Amino acid sequence: MAGEEAASAAPAAALCRAAKAARDDGRRAVKADGHWCGTMTEPGTKPGPKSGTAAQATERLRDDDAGVARAAALLRDGRLVAFGTETVYGLGADATSNAAVAAVFDAKGRPHFNPLICHYPDADAAFAHVQAPEGARRLAALFWPGPLTLVLPRRVTCPVALLAGAGLDTLAVRVPAHPAALRLLRAVGRPVAAPSANRSGEVSPTTAEHVLAGLDGRIAAVLDSGPCTVGVESTVLDLTTLEAGGRPFLLRPGGAAVDAIEAAIGPVGRGITPLAAEAPRTLRSPGLLVSHYAPRLPVRMNAVDAAADEALLAFGPAPPGAGAVFQLSAAADPVEAAARLFAGLRWLDAEGARLGLRGIAAMPVPPGGLGLAINDRLQRAAAPRR
Repeated sequence: MAGEEAASAAPAAALCRAAKAARDDGRRAVKADGHWCGTMTEPGTKPGPKSGTAAQATERLRDDDAGVARAAALLRDGRLVAFGTETVYGLGADATSNAAVAAVFDAKGRPHFNPLICHYPDADAAFAHVQAPEGARRLAALFWPGPLTLVLPRRVTCPVALLAGAGLDTLAVRVPAHPAALRLLRAVGRPVAAPSANRSGEVSPTTAEHVLAGLDGRIAAVLDSGPCTVGVESTVLDLTTLEAGGRPFLLRPGGAAVDAIEAAIGPVGRGITPLAAEAPRTLRSPGLLVSHYAPRLPVRMNAVDAAADEALLAFGPAPPGAGAVFQLSAAADPVEAAARLFAGLRWLDAEGARLGLRGIAAMPVPPGGLGLAINDRLQRAAAPRR
């Protein structure tokens, strides 16, 4: 038992050491043609309260060649850079650096037991770091680049920091379907660990403006590639027992439809409860915390009406009477709704607070296709705060 406790404490100890190393590196001079020049705090840190200075603004980079080169240089230097993908904006760090990964947890205020997704420019690069059975390679051929994350056993030679996988013997890997993200990953030349670029437990960002609203001054830069086209996070599939004859297991619904996955590899297990997933040091996937994706206002699901002191997240024809309305899709199209979901939650949260509304009423969305992912995010947004 003592050995088990020591093993479970190892990721926490590693986080503390790495976070201290990131802080102790101090402040560095940053200079690049056409960009901010001066002294910037180390990733995920801010000057102490007695320093008399404020955190420097985060660089906002265009997704042209110069911007990608600048972002890659910052990542290689251990800095944090947010970048757009087809799903949401990710908060990128050199996945091979414990100090850089620790800075991600620090910037987000994220629990150390929640793993990070590692992003790669192609399947060959990803599978060099994880053991990939035939089923995984089949899925990669069909869905990569794209919004599908595969959880697979780490190779012994895997250079990714253990902290990125929360000390587990598995790794979550993905190849994003966004041209600027792929150019960035090729330019960095190493895996990039990237959770969503927001404070932990808050609504995921789908524009550079969303990133800056939560992380300005806490990260080095954001590579602005415009609004995300899918708008919800990737589907996460656990394939760790596939080679031994086990079934794939759905850890998180997302941008890749589960029925399309099952058409490729057969039945996929599902049904893990958020509370079971959140058991300490057992999370195998990002995005399993119960109160993930939560606005500050409380969320009421399956609303068929809304009071004057409520904000309405509408799907299809909206009932009258709400104090504020954001329409996910007037045509009740789940693809359009998914792309607008996080922007809608953010807008209603801010507008509702401005108007003094008591909460957000979310209309029902059918569970088919991307509706499964939308409902998962809404259930987590509506969960009691922890």
